[in-house]
Amino acid sequence: MASCQAKAEQQSDGDGELRREIGQMLMVGFRGTEVSDTSQIIRDIEEYNIGGVILFEYDAASRSRPRNIASREQLRDLCKRLQERAKYGLLIGIDQEGGRVTRLKESYGFPRFASAKKSAEGGDDSVRHYAALTAEVLESMGINLNFAPCVDVNVNPQCPIIGKLGRSYGEDADKVAHYAKIWINEHRNRGIISCPKHFPGHGSSKSDTHKGLADVSDTWQEWELEPYRQLIAEGEAEMIMTTHVFNAKLDSRYPATLSQATLTGLLRDSLKYSGVIITDDMAMGAMTQQYEYAEMVRLAIVAGADMLCLSNNGESYNPDIVKETIELIYKMVKDGEIPAERIHQSSKRVKALKERYQVVGKVRQ
Repeated sequence: MASCQAKAEQQSDGDGELRREIGQMLMVGFRGTEVSDTSQIIRDIEEYNIGGVILFEYDAASRSRPRNIASREQLRDLCKRLQERAKYGLLIGIDQEGGRVTRLKESYGFPRFASAKKSAEGGDDSVRHYAALTAEVLESMGINLNFAPCVDVNVNPQCPIIGKLGRSYGEDADKVAHYAKIWINEHRNRGIISCPKHFPGHGSSKSDTHKGLADVSDTWQEWELEPYRQLIAEGEAEMIMTTHVFNAKLDSRYPATLSQATLTGLLRDSLKYSGVIITDDMAMGAMTQQYEYAEMVRLAIVAGADMLCLSNNGESYNPDIVKETIELIYKMVKDGEIPAERIHQSSKRVKALKERYQVVGKVRQ
């Protein structure tokens, strides 16, 4: 009897560890400029051990603002309170590229941040200035992860989500890589993690993955990988974000985020990348219009994604997205649909990244 009880307790502990590891794979969006003991996000941090949160200034479902950002003082306090509750340290992320992709707006008391295109027009000094300014502001707010730089090459200047928004450093892949290194180093100097995006390239698309499927099979060129090759070879890339574009040159069935051939075969095996892979937002139209939630989650993890970006900032808001996603993945592991080793690998990579940037929380993993 004692032996059976010990075995049951051991199995229970193992189940708890598995759920904790799954929690570390989630980067989650939430509503609120303030938090309390009863806030949903505090429960998700304390009970479900999520790996990170992503901040927004606009709530898409309600078409209102502010969502998480109202002022410098408010944001600093919010990040402090979130981080204080994390047992294992919290990645606090934001899309702060500058230009059109700016969450820290002047109306909230922040400086003006130039776009990648605009900063590149001034050369190295200009890129360095805006990168340093961005990193300095993020550090002062308690934000430790920036989903930038955008290293998409400006293949199609009319691309509605890259070229037309000035998010690319230019049409020269080597220049893009050069400016990206400056950006990453200025952020690293301030203890901020950079996340180059959108792998394996969104710059040639003719449509927007926020709104639906984007097929780059006829427009994508292999040299769009050059910024990633250089950043990986020089040890500059520690986290990389995928894109949801479909590219038949790389995978005839799945978009990049769900493609094992792209994430494992190309990024891991061919380019020798060993850092964290995070998906683009799973609430984007390119995902939700094509796949059921459970299927996209399973495919992304099997493909090689280490973290799932769950903005919870699409057409609807689900306050229980963390609990439901953890139980969903847990069941898939137990049913053999997702190898347990994939969960262990991803948790280990997230842990290593946090330790490198001293995001350690109250409990050493």
